[in-house]
Amino acid sequence: MSEFFFSYGLFIAKVVTGLLALVFAVAIVSSGRKREEGPTLKVTNLNEKYQELKSAVLQAVLDKKQYKQRLKDAAKEDKKEKKTAKVSKAKPKLFVLEFDGDIRASEVETLRDEITAMLSIAEPQDEVLLKLDNSGGVVHEHGLAASQLQRIKDAKLRFTVSVDKVAASGGYMMACVADKIVSAPFAILGSIGVLAQLPNFNRLLDKAGIDFEQHTAGEYKRTVTMFGKNGDKEREKLQLDLQETHTLFRDFVGEHRPKLDIDKVSTGEHWYGKQALELDLVDELITSDDFIVNALEQFDIYGLKMEIKKGLQDKLLGGLFSSIDRAKSSLADAQNVSKYH
Repeated sequence: MSEFFFSYGLFIAKVVTGLLALVFAVAIVSSGRKREEGPTLKVTNLNEKYQELKSAVLQAVLDKKQYKQRLKDAAKEDKKEKKTAKVSKAKPKLFVLEFDGDIRASEVETLRDEITAMLSIAEPQDEVLLKLDNSGGVVHEHGLAASQLQRIKDAKLRFTVSVDKVAASGGYMMACVADKIVSAPFAILGSIGVLAQLPNFNRLLDKAGIDFEQHTAGEYKRTVTMFGKNGDKEREKLQLDLQETHTLFRDFVGEHRPKLDIDKVSTGEHWYGKQALELDLVDELITSDDFIVNALEQFDIYGLKMEIKKGLQDKLLGGLFSSIDRAKSSLADAQNVSKYH
């Protein structure tokens, strides 16, 4: 054991020395640089992106003569389209947003900025596609995310949600706001239910001779607890709260998807895309890729994504702290091995 603590102390000393040296070096480098931190909106022209992909494939499969001829033909067609565009109305825009969910719907902070930026220039003929991947989580966080999406509906823009992988529970709460939901055949959808679970350590504390005290004002300020002894009254109150939340969830989905048999789909179960189509949880089976490709001729398509740029100091120190965490885990594993073997 003494050998372990010696190794651990030596490791900490090295880390502290290295950290101080790194902070000093970064401070010198950063002093002459402008700050890079803060969110930046990245806008990608997806028409150009897909055209570049097509050109790359053509260049690979055609010989030089064929490829040059293809470029000439494409240039003529492009020139013709530009002349026609001067006479006819400009194409409507399709804005593509992405939301990768977690239990706290943490991307809602960037989603709100993306929507605000988009709505500042969107016109009535424009449309919005949200590529959603979200298995749910905390109720109020996902409720806020759904409210942000409601802003698109309130602006009278045609709104589609595409689900390639999963939109379950709070994820489906977000998806149902859209005018149209499309999904891949094996995407997971539904799970219209509410869950609460937590461990209880009361008996373990009793065995250790540890008392747990909890003082509240208000009969239901706390119901079930992780450390105290839970009774039937506390459990009944929690169940009532869950049922009320479930009712709100059901009503929300039913309001946005009135064709649903809400009693049939609000059991907490989930379904794959093809089953979800039969239950009216989705409107069409198609991937987001095909949806965008099919829209290339009709729309000018733009991907919007808020990116948070980190300064040099944050990047270096973030990597250092990650390395420290990994090293500490390795030391803890080594201690366990020596202790139990």
